[in-house]
Amino acid sequence: MSTRLYLDIPLAAGSTLALPPGAARHVQVRRLQPGHALVLFDGGGAEWPAEIVAMGRSEVTVRVGEPQAVERELPFAATLAVGMPANDRMDALVEKATELGVAAIQPLVCERSVLRLDGERAERKQAHWQAVAVAACEQCGRTRVPRIQPVRPLAAWLGALPAEQDLGTRLLLSPRPGARPLAERLPAGAGFCTLSGPEGGLSPAEEAAAVAAGFAAVCLGPRVLRADTAPLAVLGWAGLRV
Repeated sequence: MSTRLYLDIPLAAGSTLALPPGAARHVQVRRLQPGHALVLFDGGGAEWPAEIVAMGRSEVTVRVGEPQAVERELPFAATLAVGMPANDRMDALVEKATELGVAAIQPLVCERSVLRLDGERAERKQAHWQAVAVAACEQCGRTRVPRIQPVRPLAAWLGALPAEQDLGTRLLLSPRPGARPLAERLPAGAGFCTLSGPEGGLSPAEEAAAVAAGFAAVCLGPRVLRADTAPLAVLGWAGLRV
């Protein structure tokens, strides 16, 4: 399988271009040489075959071929709004959600969050998670990169959601009595947004605010899943039903 690289620049058939520093380092680490084939994508839904034509100490030059339309996306938009799990679990969640086809991820700070980010630290984490999503796309064959949204407090995010915003079916993952099975709330092939809490879950007040914003409480069965497992379970289950 040819090395796949995401370039955040418009691509054009027949052009010759120098790869950006990060992509050039990736090629050099792989010890590729002039004549080796690459596959480039710019997030627009196509793949561009390319060939390495020159390598310098820090520069790699490639020639871009004709674009090839491919479709490896889910037929619906899935958004995960997640109370950020601590340590490296958010990295893994972003990686696996990208592989499973997520369209966007909204990191949230909740009442019970262990990981609390704001300001410059939040911006650095957002950029890091966006890079994780790019790397996952390069590996799994996607040509569209999911959006990692800026970190926001849950209350502010809910308050900014207009009732008519098209998020698809709004689902609140909840272990509380009264939550209905996921299969009863999410039709096959429907777009959706799931809201899930961090370690310790959402508080009763947060769940009430989510319900007021149009989220329906759903459960995933008798077992308690980790904060980084539950949203992935929904995404994987929905993807298998199309």
